[in-house]
Amino acid sequence: MIVLIRAVLLYLLIIFCMRLMGKRQLGELQPSELVITILISNIASLPIEDNSIPMIMGIVPIVVLSGFELITSNISLKSKKFRTLVSGKPVIIVRNGEIDQKAMKDLRFSIDDLMESLRGKSVFDIRDVQYAIVETTGQVSVFQKHDAQTVTAKMLDVKGSDTDPPAVIISDGQKVPAAMEAYSIPEPWLQSVLREKKLRVEDVFLMTADRNRQYYIVPAASKGGAK
Repeated sequence: MIVLIRAVLLYLLIIFCMRLMGKRQLGELQPSELVITILISNIASLPIEDNSIPMIMGIVPIVVLSGFELITSNISLKSKKFRTLVSGKPVIIVRNGEIDQKAMKDLRFSIDDLMESLRGKSVFDIRDVQYAIVETTGQVSVFQKHDAQTVTAKMLDVKGSDTDPPAVIISDGQKVPAAMEAYSIPEPWLQSVLREKKLRVEDVFLMTADRNRQYYIVPAASKGGAK
């Protein structure tokens, strides 16, 4: 029971600290963030594995490290030199369609690493790449040559207007007030649509709507589809 309580408390503390440090996927962590994450995970395991270690011995280092990361992040936002020192800077490994072998060697980036990263961007032919940049997170950003780029409305000179994507109005039987407010969707309109479909909010698995009030509804379970 003591181990369970310790684990739950440390879990909640770590979730709180990670939320403070911001939302990032593991592959998008900066070097300093990755180090902090590893240290926190190791420190948190000690009080759980050994009941003789006071909880405070785990809580204090975790809070201190999280606070240090917040301070470091704030300094990085204000100082480009400090940001470069801590996180490094992006490196171009394909320039004007030519692979920079020296840059790849400096980064210890192999051809297999490059091709794997390109395939992750749906690029299977190196000849289609105009620029490729290794970001500070280790991810590779790719800019394709003109002939290999996906055709856009601008290329075809097709006129249109920019619109916001549909927002989730109802999620798993629960309304999303923030989305309704952001898209100026009134409650009476929502209720009238549901009445027309003979549904209640609890009967809706998913409902999306845009600013023009074009909507899409997926009823829960065996209710059947509706638009």
